[in-house]
Amino acid sequence: MSESIVEQVRETVAFLQEQYPEIPEVGIVLGSGLGNFAAAITVEKEVPYTAIPNFPVSTVKGHSGKLIFGELAGKKVVAMAGRFHFYEGYTPQEVVFPIRVLKLLGIRQLLLSNAAGGVNPGFSVGDIMIINDHISFGTPNPLVGKNIDEWGTRFPDMSEPYRKYLVTRAKEICAAAGIHIREGVYYAVTGPTFETRAEYKMIHTLGADAVGMSTVQETIVANHMGLDVFAVSIITDLGIREEENVITHEEVLEAARAAEPKLAHLFTEMVARA
Repeated sequence: MSESIVEQVRETVAFLQEQYPEIPEVGIVLGSGLGNFAAAITVEKEVPYTAIPNFPVSTVKGHSGKLIFGELAGKKVVAMAGRFHFYEGYTPQEVVFPIRVLKLLGIRQLLLSNAAGGVNPGFSVGDIMIINDHISFGTPNPLVGKNIDEWGTRFPDMSEPYRKYLVTRAKEICAAAGIHIREGVYYAVTGPTFETRAEYKMIHTLGADAVGMSTVQETIVANHMGLDVFAVSIITDLGIREEENVITHEEVLEAARAAEPKLAHLFTEMVARA
């Protein structure tokens, strides 16, 4: 990471502040098949990624590619409808570029969502799993390179990457609404291939409950910059099962959309209590 990244982030922040002068309190990242949640936001400004200086452009089906500013549950929010992935050819620094921008726009909390494969044999397709920890060894760390001291310390503590008070709050919200919830560890891989049978078994043996191709790099940088992070996975496919294990991206999107109303309620209530 170089000083030019600092300049690019500042330029992007200045551009977005001209587009939307309000200060958002909460940032939301919507993963594969979850873009319709944006309909719950009272939209005050939409900015396509293609119009934002220095921003990457999402290339994945199910990611619409725009920044949405507005109000949700009485709070000012900014939502990323579509995120960026290492497997698209972006560097880890490019993947997390928007998270740094959101922090400097003023957010205090970051809510992340993703579609993930279940490796816990007790999970079912459509389950929502609160991420309480992650294993990041399967994906490049976005903090490799020169540290920007004004953004965070050289060696960030990762003992609580997902804030316990937010996990507790989410479980209370789901209990009150009768939403069945899972909780577990997310294992990050680069993708874009889905895992082999042996890889699923290894990931489960290492202590993970779900596996996916996003979120962890964003979480690392959010922690580096002092943001409180909350994240959930929608279990869209099962890696460990006896029958033929063939997974398609279309099936993943379909499962994510089916679970979206429950996630929308959870995120709306999380924002209300932020």
